[in-house]
Amino acid sequence: MKTVYNPQHAGHAATHEFFRGRLVPAFEIPARADYVLKAVQAAALGEVLAPVDHGLAPLERVHAPAYLRFLRGAHAEWRALGGEGDAFPAVWPVRSLRSDVEPQSFAARMGLYSMDSGTPLTAGAWEAAYWGAQATLSGLEIALGDERRAYVLTRPPGHHAGADFFGGYCFINNAAVAAQAARDAGLQRVAILDVDYHHGNGTQAIFYERADVFYASLHGDPQTEYPFFLGHADERGAGAGLGFNANEPLAAGSSNEAWFAALERLLGRLQVFAPELLIVSLGVDTYGGDPISHFKLDRPEFAALGERLAAFGAPRTLFLQEGGYATEAIGLNVVAVLQGFERGLGRAGSR
Repeated sequence: MKTVYNPQHAGHAATHEFFRGRLVPAFEIPARADYVLKAVQAAALGEVLAPVDHGLAPLERVHAPAYLRFLRGAHAEWRALGGEGDAFPAVWPVRSLRSDVEPQSFAARMGLYSMDSGTPLTAGAWEAAYWGAQATLSGLEIALGDERRAYVLTRPPGHHAGADFFGGYCFINNAAVAAQAARDAGLQRVAILDVDYHHGNGTQAIFYERADVFYASLHGDPQTEYPFFLGHADERGAGAGLGFNANEPLAAGSSNEAWFAALERLLGRLQVFAPELLIVSLGVDTYGGDPISHFKLDRPEFAALGERLAAFGAPRTLFLQEGGYATEAIGLNVVAVLQGFERGLGRAGSR
């Protein structure tokens, strides 16, 4: 399996973040991708490629142009105002406050275009996120070609980013960019399976009223787990999209047996949908040693996940890196999924 690697990720290097109201050392750091790259190369999974620039237009198919303009220039504006280091939002237009007018104040616009205070806006955030989207589009081209599968190694992750806001470490929603680009390339049915510990609120919201992209997520219960305000089981889509959104929230500390049972329920739904492309938002923060998550998967389970995804039999599969914050373990966990997937394809081919 070919890997598309985004070397620009390293420019997004936060030192601290706010985690549930406390200032703590950042969890989403460059070493995450470094460990994965090292593990991918050691496992000899396949060629590692650099991304090709597809420009801004595919991002604008998913994200509001005003949001992208803000994001491109935000850190430079912060520095011009005398700000030092990373910028954090501090005020939000909640409930009765207006969000339809873009304020002149930088602090107000930071709040307008964000969902939390836990996502540092660094000097390299835009370049890292932009090239992450380009890596995603490059990986999609591979998956739509003769290879039929690819893995995109990038950070920051993407699935919390909405059409016009960042948050949850995410700035550009890579899964949404890939799904929309696949539709624009002529595919009729695209599925996104999100196995990150945290619900992909941004991805769900982008496709919630559409029947051409099925979003399915297995995650920690939002009653206690981030992002808290989306990801409940009764969120099934709306309008034309009713029935094309499926959530399987599980209580923190749930067993691996419960996790795989939920996975089977989602795959059953996706089997009926019969996607031409399966996009996997591959978060491995479901690992038992993850510092901010509370499931119990380990390398044997990650390998089993990969094998099960191969057995699902999607004509084309694109893996996109999302979460995973046990830094030294992330590479081995990702490789376990990808190797399991390749083994599963080999068994299918031998039958």
